[in-house]
Amino acid sequence: MAQDDLLAAALEAHGGARRWAEVQEIAVSVRSGGFALVSKGRGRDVREFRARVSAHRPRTVVEDFAADGHRGIFEPDRVRIEDADGAVLSERRDPRAAFRGRRNLWWDPLDLLYFAGYALWGYLTQPFLLAGPGFAVREIEPWDEGGEPRRRLHVTFPPEVPAHSREQVFHFDDELRIRRNDYTAEVFGGWAKAAHYSDEHREHGGLLFPARRRVYPRARSGRRRPLPLLVRIDLDSVEPVTGAPAP
Repeated sequence: MAQDDLLAAALEAHGGARRWAEVQEIAVSVRSGGFALVSKGRGRDVREFRARVSAHRPRTVVEDFAADGHRGIFEPDRVRIEDADGAVLSERRDPRAAFRGRRNLWWDPLDLLYFAGYALWGYLTQPFLLAGPGFAVREIEPWDEGGEPRRRLHVTFPPEVPAHSREQVFHFDDELRIRRNDYTAEVFGGWAKAAHYSDEHREHGGLLFPARRRVYPRARSGRRRPLPLLVRIDLDSVEPVTGAPAP
């Protein structure tokens, strides 16, 4: 069997590449929290928000970010906050390079915008993102998750794609849904090894999205540690948008 058979089957299980190609954006309503955000002093900033992610390039727009009527815009090489008229209020170029020094202790709104922007974009575009140019994928040995066998895909991300880490592992259940993603959240530090669980998958516009995500520390054994809950994400609405993306 070809190494990408698992990915090809997972794409079909999530709605198929043909349907995905028709989508330009995904609009979501999100509730989130967790220790990771609280530890950086930003726990209140993303409790509830609406966002749009581009389906085929790294871009996220967060509504009412930092203040009512403002919007936060994530792109890999630049993050910025604009007012309702599009005037730039603050921005940061090469934002990933800024995660050093005092950012080990606290983040400002632009740090949070970079992290939330690339993370949400990646979560909502998987598994279709993994079939893009420059990705190296191979199926590895299965994993037992609480008595349930899971197939696993090792993925190496290309350097130009913003992600938690270049090396990641995705776990799939018997219906080929992504149920877990193992990575290192490098913007927190090389120690930040995580097990990211997804469930309550629902169909929206012909595509499958998990409504509930929970992220826990990952032990050396590969098992999750029960505490602390690092990140929680709940999607209250998901809308795949076809046609021209919103401005």
